[in-house]
Amino acid sequence: MHQFLQLVNEQKYEILQALLQHITISLISLVLAVVIAIPLAIILRDRPVLGEGGLQIAGIIQTIPSLALLGLLIPLVGIGTLPAVITLTLYAIMPIYQNTYTGLKNVDPTLKEAAQAFGLSKTKQLQRLEFPLALPLILSGIRIALVMIIGTATLAAFIGAGGLGDYIMLGIQQNNNSYLLIGGILSAALAFSCSWLLKYLSQSKKRAWGALILLAILGVSFGGYKVYEIFQPKPVKVVIAGKLGSEPEILINMYKELIEHDDPKAQVTLKPNFGGTTFLFKALQKEQIDIYPEFTGTVLEAILKRTQKTPSDPQKTYQLAKTGLAQQYNMTYLKPMAYQNGYDLAVTKQFSQKYHVTKLSELARVNSSVHAGFDPDFSNQEDGYLGLKQVYGLDFGKVSVMEPALRYQAIANGKVNLVDGYTTDPQIKQYDLVVLEDDQNFFPPYQGAPLLNESFARKNPQIVKSLNKLAGKITTKEMQAMNYEVSVKHRKAREVAHEYLVKHKLLD
Repeated sequence: MHQFLQLVNEQKYEILQALLQHITISLISLVLAVVIAIPLAIILRDRPVLGEGGLQIAGIIQTIPSLALLGLLIPLVGIGTLPAVITLTLYAIMPIYQNTYTGLKNVDPTLKEAAQAFGLSKTKQLQRLEFPLALPLILSGIRIALVMIIGTATLAAFIGAGGLGDYIMLGIQQNNNSYLLIGGILSAALAFSCSWLLKYLSQSKKRAWGALILLAILGVSFGGYKVYEIFQPKPVKVVIAGKLGSEPEILINMYKELIEHDDPKAQVTLKPNFGGTTFLFKALQKEQIDIYPEFTGTVLEAILKRTQKTPSDPQKTYQLAKTGLAQQYNMTYLKPMAYQNGYDLAVTKQFSQKYHVTKLSELARVNSSVHAGFDPDFSNQEDGYLGLKQVYGLDFGKVSVMEPALRYQAIANGKVNLVDGYTTDPQIKQYDLVVLEDDQNFFPPYQGAPLLNESFARKNPQIVKSLNKLAGKITTKEMQAMNYEVSVKHRKAREVAHEYLVKHKLLD
């Protein structure tokens, strides 16, 4: 509990920002769903065939898994807020449309006949009779939709839309219950608060009408603001994104400081925890972001998808990645930093001293004594344990497959004595582990470097010059230590990044 409260206090502004992002995405989606669903139900209320057809279509959309729907939208509209809003809007249409359509259809026919007898037009009947009677049911649909939106919006973090889902993703990745609690508690509290508010509003017609008018005003205001933005001169901005985790966030904060130091007029926006390689690369292609740090080995294997074995020489790997990106995607890959963030095998200090093991080649003689804890992918892939068995002659006595977040806990608790990981993982320092030397260079090089579109690099030579200050800097131990400060000691990534830049005289 102390750790949780300390984290909340240290990151209160970041938490507030994530909460506001979550609320913004949810409200925009709700307003759009209301604007679409209610008029559609009104138009189709006297057309049973089309009305029922609308219900069926809305129901089919709801059967599509939200992550699948987000994935389908990425090639069409890219990543970030837009696909998240579209997905949430589509999910919210069903309950609002269904309740509005049902409420209007269930108005007593005798009341409609009486209204016609008094000479009321269809518009007046809707305004004075049908809509007021259906309003409680309509608000109930809006209430269901809003709670659904708030819960589903946590998945928006997977495509870089931000919100409370960022904390849930970080909690899962780092096995940090404090992050999970922040994301989960705030999401649940927000859903409960909004549900209670809408229930309160639905108990009075005046309150209900006020709520609908407020939603309409919000929708018109948002639309007007967006139109205003379109016609305003756009200042030159730089958008830098990073993958999930502490290391990318440290790097993008370094990029930001270096750029702003050399050009105080630069307007740099950071998008930390923006997603995985695929999301970031597509965002760069669509110019939704301008820069993000990528690893040389990842470029060859995940982006260029080379079938040949990745060279063990870091310089050759970088040159292949740089040339491939330029030829296939017209992208500029700047010079890499010194550190490697590749695969490793780590053991406890006690195991290393007991069996005199410091290199991977020395593991073969103690095969029977090894109880390994491996990530599911690493245990079954050629560039993981399967390849290591052939190159180093490994055949461990016992191998337990477990989720990545649990491996380090397992070795810390003595459940296993060897784990796979990455060379800059903060848990290596946290649990005082020994990383075994890859003395036959089995693992491919993974050096980080800024990736940007060639057109952006050509237009902004000063930014390229600023980023190149990190070329050849940051050792593996230094990156590991910075990750430890952010992930374990919960310091702000921007503070850790700033300290490094000042210490190494890259900033005044």
